[in-house]
Amino acid sequence: MRWTLSILSIGLCAALLGQSGADPGPGGAGDRERQMTDKRLKMVDTQIRRRGIKDPRVLRAMESVPRHRFVPDEAVRSAYSDGPLAIGHGQTISQPYIVALMTESLGLDSADTVLEIGTGSGYQAAILAELVDHVYTIEIVEPLGRDAGARLSELGYDNVTVRIGDGYLGWPERAPFDAVIVTAAPPEIPQKLVDQLADGGRMVVPVGEGYQELILIEKRGGKETRRSVAAVRFVPMVHGDENRERPENE
Repeated sequence: MRWTLSILSIGLCAALLGQSGADPGPGGAGDRERQMTDKRLKMVDTQIRRRGIKDPRVLRAMESVPRHRFVPDEAVRSAYSDGPLAIGHGQTISQPYIVALMTESLGLDSADTVLEIGTGSGYQAAILAELVDHVYTIEIVEPLGRDAGARLSELGYDNVTVRIGDGYLGWPERAPFDAVIVTAAPPEIPQKLVDQLADGGRMVVPVGEGYQELILIEKRGGKETRRSVAAVRFVPMVHGDENRERPENE
């Protein structure tokens, strides 16, 4: 009887500690989260700030969003490394610096509405959600889109709306957008997406097959200006009828 009561007492104490938010101790969840936070802050300092990203709002967003929550379990250890990571279905989560560069290039305002093409795991959408009023994001790979929507909701990003669909079509019923960001590379700039930009809007998109350039488009007074930002490497952007599941090793 004493043994039973002791076990129950231990269980009750553990439950009370959990309810009080007590630190689980070395090796526990709290310790792991602190380690991830340290890695994230180091990532922003060494990979982003030192490479010339200056917008303080973008830097704060990169410091705030837990990138390790947007990668597969087997990639968590590498979540804050300097490079893209596979997220399944032939897709990747972009290198942190590229996420920051594309975001800063848009010159976002807190009242903006943004269209993202290529939700992936939802990381770029989360960064945008820290900065703007609302993010509309389209993912062509249904399992990725479903998982990203659930993940963003779980993390409290209630200003992100996810759609499964063909990014080439954009989201005309929600247009015009203050900014459009494309996270996969079309062979040429999709005009339908440019058409959905508001006057004064900006769009950043990687363009090309083989050699790719990150292009910034600004629309003002009915005219468009385009300039190259950087050489990049993204997965290809595909139309809806090209969205077929591929083996992981293809």
